[in-house]
Amino acid sequence: MKAYDVRNMTEIELKKKLKDYRGELFNLRFQSITGQLGNPKRISLVKKDIARIKTILREKELSGSNEEVG
Repeated sequence: MKAYDVRNMTEIELKKKLKDYRGELFNLRFQSITGQLGNPKRISLVKKDIARIKTILREKELSGSNEEVG
């Protein structure tokens, strides 16, 4: 997922996507421990997507609070 795509999502969509990615990361870690993981690279990709979403959410939160004050 590209940052451009993430920035165009609403806050509700981002929170839902974040929840989905966290669930997927849990499942991937579980598969890794049990030896059933097919693509180990997927774990790092999901982690990066989670970080990207959290960053964009924080940016939106900060820009929203700045608009209210000023």
